[in-house]
Order: sequence, then structure tokens, then C-alpha cells
Amino acid sequence: MNRPRVRLGDLSVGFIHGLAEAVRAAGHDPSALLEQYGLDPARLAEPEARLSIPRYMRLGHAAIQLTGDPGLGLQMGHRTLLSHAGLAGVTAAQAPNVREAARTLIRFEPLYASNYRGQSSFHEDHEGAWLRFYSISPYNTYNRFVVDSVLSGWLSQLSRLCEVTLTAERLEIEFPAPDYASHYQDLFHLPAQFEAPNNQLRLSHASLNLRNPQHCPSTWRHLLQLCEKELEQTTRTRSLRERISRLLGPLLNGGCEPNLEEVAARLSLPTWTLRRKLAEEGTQFRAILNDTRRDLAMAYIRDTELAFGEIAFLLGFASAEAFQRAFKRWSGQTPGEFRRSQRQFA
Repeated sequence: MNRPRVRLGDLSVGFIHGLAEAVRAAGHDPSALLEQYGLDPARLAEPEARLSIPRYMRLGHAAIQLTGDPGLGLQMGHRTLLSHAGLAGVTAAQAPNVREAARTLIRFEPLYASNYRGQSSFHEDHEGAWLRFYSISPYNTYNRFVVDSVLSGWLSQLSRLCEVTLTAERLEIEFPAPDYASHYQDLFHLPAQFEAPNNQLRLSHASLNLRNPQHCPSTWRHLLQLCEKELEQTTRTRSLRERISRLLGPLLNGGCEPNLEEVAARLSLPTWTLRRKLAEEGTQFRAILNDTRRDLAMAYIRDTELAFGEIAFLLGFASAEAFQRAFKRWSGQTPGEFRRSQRQFA
């Protein structure tokens, strides 16, 4: 049976507009760089056009090199508009207040971005809420800007919505303080806490309650219905195997191998029911786990600059040696041989 090639993720080309504006603000013309990545005006105008996560990271890294600004991701986010997130962003722009706009952006994130590493989340308590972006560790010069652009983008987008410059109560970032750490203070107006457990920013209830003067209740409800239909369509077409494979991405991490019971709980199914359903589809959990690991391994080796030890960690192997043995069994090549062969014909 042919299976679709696993992708590490993708996002709407709408977000490229924020990158382009940040490059222009740094005194450079982004046109040649964008064309190098196939992002000419015609491509950027295509409905539902997407850019793969590995390609986006390479583009961001190239933009940082062009401008000489390692904190360019912060400026990218600052220039990101709600409309860049497509239907989800346009819907959020009609929310009655900051709280509902944030919830909308995060709930409908799959409509404009997807990543095997996880999905953003909104965590509210009696004092405020955290807007959390999932972990994409290990961090390097190719992916730190993604975290920067997402967190600064949320604050900028929500500030425009309520026509007030929002100030986060707290800013937490997983990676160690970079050379441009002072830039966070300039943009967020508070120091970032680095090497934190999560990538997240916190807003107070007062900020969350700020109203959107452009809110129209009927338009807001209509757009919400459209988003729900789109989200249902994207998930309804997946087989059980595909749903499990997507769940495994975030669970494979740090030498830990997810089991059937854990996945069944995520799917809100009894373990025996999941085992029976998989048998009806002619497969087993172990086969899906192995296939997902193999496909993700090939995607990481082919499409990223991650070291093999880092890939082993991301795929839940106890050691780099265990990963290399498994990869040789899957492909007949060592990870190094596979990467060289892929780069040779790229």
C-alpha cells in the first residue's frame, strides 16, 4: 500500500509578507531572496499556497544573513498582520475582544500552519492566560527566529485588534539567551526568561478583555462557521492510521517511546477498541510507530541540518547508535550515506 510522504510541516505563504517587510525595514530589497525560493508575486497570490517548514527555516536563515540581524524574527512578527493567517486570521480580526481573537488564532492554527512537533495552545486561569507555542528544540540559527516571530506576532496582531499597545506580563523562551537578548526588552517592554520550560507569553485579564472596535457580531459568527467547516474537512479525510501518525510526532521525543495506551488516551478510545480498529484496517500500532519513525527520520535527514544525535532524540531513541542501527535496517544505508545521496541530487 502506498503511503503519503511524511512532511515535517508547512505554513501559509501569507507569513512571507511579514518577513519581506522586516527585510525592507532593515534597508534591503527582499525580491531577489524571495524569487530564489520560488516566492514571486504570483506564488504569493495563490489561494491556500503553502511553504514547507524546512524551506521556511532556510529562507529565514538567509534573510538573517542578508540583513545581518540575528533578531530578525522579532521584527518579522512585529510586522505580521492577522490577514496573513488567511481565513483564521480574518476571523480573529472580527472577534469581540482580545481573548476571543487569541483563542481563534490558536484553535484554527491547522488552517494556516502545521508541524509534526505539535500545535499552539491557550491556557486561561483566574488571573490571565498563557499563549503557548510548542517546542521545536533543539534550537539553532535556523529555527530560533520561528519562536521569535510567533510570540512577537501574537502580541503585535492582538495589539492592532484592540488599537492598544499590549504589554505581556511575562515572556518565557525555551532556548538560552542569544546574543540579541536585549531586543526582546525593546519589543516586549519586559525581559525574557530564557531556558524556560515553554515558549509562551502571558496576558492579564485586563488585556484579554480589551474590546475590538471593528467587531460585527453577525460577520464574526459567519466566519466562525466557515472556520469550523474548514477544520472539520481537514481532519475528516484522515484515516485512523494517519491520525495516529500525526499524534506520534509530538510524542516522540527525548528517548521516550509512546505506547498504545498513551495514543488511545489521546484519541479518547479504550485501548482494546483502538487495537480492534487497527486490526480492521490491517495494521498494528507497532507497524505505524516504526513507519512514522522511519519517514520522519528520512525527512529530518533530507530536509534539515540537524545532527544525527539530535534526530535520534527527536524520534525517541535511547541513543544515537540505536537510531543508526534502525535507520540502516530501514533503508540499507547509514544516515550519513542517505544525507549525502539526497544532497547530491537536490
